[in-house]
Amino acid sequence: MTTRFDVAVIGAGVFGAWTAWHLGQRGKRVLLVDAYGPANARASSAGESRIIRMGYGADELYTRWSQKSLVQWKEFFAATRQNLFHETGVLWLAGKEDTRLRETADTLRRCGVPFEEFSRAELDRRYPQIGLDGITRGLLEPKSGVLMARRAVAAVVDEAVRGGVEYRVAQIAEPIGTAAINAVVASSGERIEAEAFVFACGAWLGKLFPEILGSRIFPSRQEVFFFGVPAGDARYAPPALPTWLFQEDEIYGMPDLESRGLKIALDRHGERVDPDTQSRLASAEGADEARRFVAQRFPGMRGAPIVETRVCQYENTWNGDFLIDRHPQIENVWLVGGGSGHGFKHGPAVGEYVAGRIFGGVTEEARFSLASKETVQRRAVF
Repeated sequence: MTTRFDVAVIGAGVFGAWTAWHLGQRGKRVLLVDAYGPANARASSAGESRIIRMGYGADELYTRWSQKSLVQWKEFFAATRQNLFHETGVLWLAGKEDTRLRETADTLRRCGVPFEEFSRAELDRRYPQIGLDGITRGLLEPKSGVLMARRAVAAVVDEAVRGGVEYRVAQIAEPIGTAAINAVVASSGERIEAEAFVFACGAWLGKLFPEILGSRIFPSRQEVFFFGVPAGDARYAPPALPTWLFQEDEIYGMPDLESRGLKIALDRHGERVDPDTQSRLASAEGADEARRFVAQRFPGMRGAPIVETRVCQYENTWNGDFLIDRHPQIENVWLVGGGSGHGFKHGPAVGEYVAGRIFGGVTEEARFSLASKETVQRRAVF
């Protein structure tokens, strides 16, 4: 069987789902394909929750993309009558090295993003449940918060399908060709023809395109822990506790949302892994580190039980910038990825950008180009 589309999007994570949605809004005939399903358990878009925040230090590009994306997320949830954004606020906490916080304040002010700044004494008064040893100041984005990740991606796919996008669960073979391809073959035997192909396959990009991306996409193992809050204690749920980021600890987390517990996530890059074979069980070492962190930063939860764990993956570029570019040899193939641990929030802006790049009207951002991607990691975007 052969079917033909304007665009085939391979990968139904947040980048692929929003790309398909935006292409559908342009009236294009679109096929969205995923080997396991939208935001499936193996995917970088999986899991219950993701932060959406505007702060990126001096990096105005990502601040403005976050602003644009939050508007689209909220409009989407309002239109589909789904409450998948929690406006918890996002609190940045800095120690003696507060350059990033000062740069964030300057950028937010320039971009018109509301925020509040706190001295150490003000933080003590407002957030007595947080252990603030070594913390000198804080910055709160009151309108930022948390996206319910897995369900949000599934909702975008569902709405894209309602708008005319076709969806398949199928594995796609690596494209073959040197200048352009006109079809790929699915595991079902279906031959899928399209004018353009978008590969938004996350951690699998390096495996699908080993010659050009095998040394430029770095999948890393990331462990997440949820701690059970004390019975009847509202100090660890919003509005008492916002989402938070301790920049020097390289750990972030979220308050008790939907009764799942206090989320603790290790943000520094873990070991490089294969997304098909890595263990999805959290390590004893990671659990011990998370317990020590909770005891230090949330002393009222010292000894709290771990009620849930998760192992996901980042798919990093060398410095954290996204990869959104045409394949260097296959002219109608587009490579979309490099979420690098901060990409989920930007799904709407990424999808809009990809659609605009394919069909015109959007200027190329050099930072997203394949040519800018190096093979040695030096993380610069957080």
